[in-house]
Amino acid sequence: MDLHDFRRDYLLGGLRRADLADNPFVQFEQWFKAIVSLDTLDPNAMVLATVDHSATVNQRIVLLKAFDSEGFDFYTNKNSDKAQALVDNPQVSLHFPWHAVERQVKIQGIAEPLADSENDEYFASRPRESQLAAWASEQSQVIESREVLMSRFAALDQQYPDVVPRPPHWGGYKVKALSFEFWQGGASRLHDRFRYTLQDKGQWLIQRLAP
Repeated sequence: MDLHDFRRDYLLGGLRRADLADNPFVQFEQWFKAIVSLDTLDPNAMVLATVDHSATVNQRIVLLKAFDSEGFDFYTNKNSDKAQALVDNPQVSLHFPWHAVERQVKIQGIAEPLADSENDEYFASRPRESQLAAWASEQSQVIESREVLMSRFAALDQQYPDVVPRPPHWGGYKVKALSFEFWQGGASRLHDRFRYTLQDKGQWLIQRLAP
């Protein structure tokens, strides 16, 4: 397959300094609301990149479940590869690929565990099937077959006929942002990129980057 001709121009709009909010969290919220309004699939899907103790870089898609001026929340199995990597190195990168609007957002920061109370509140809000799956899946571990997984799921359904408790190994993280990059596709590959970098006293330095 020849991929050389897989190309298109980016013509949906540009991005100027005057368009940007001084606070990157405000800017992110504006862009997030815009992609949500288009009713696209999984607008809260983000790529999470981690680095483990052997300096191996890994990526996977997780779902953003909350954000505020403190950071960006996601949840996972604490025995998973991603969570173990966060024990070794809490520095992470998040990436939102919003192709429908020719935009990307990259966030670099530090992942910090959420409190048990926050984990309990969110877990209780999940559908029952998702709660059972959190118990059934030994995430990132080798498994013999899908039948084994489904058997565990069925057994847990019987074990917890009413309330499903949160597994002790399941919880969330908040990524405390240190830098943001907002990317808007541009004609002739002259894209617009702006980086926000956290400075002393909570101020943000905004710089345009060459595409």
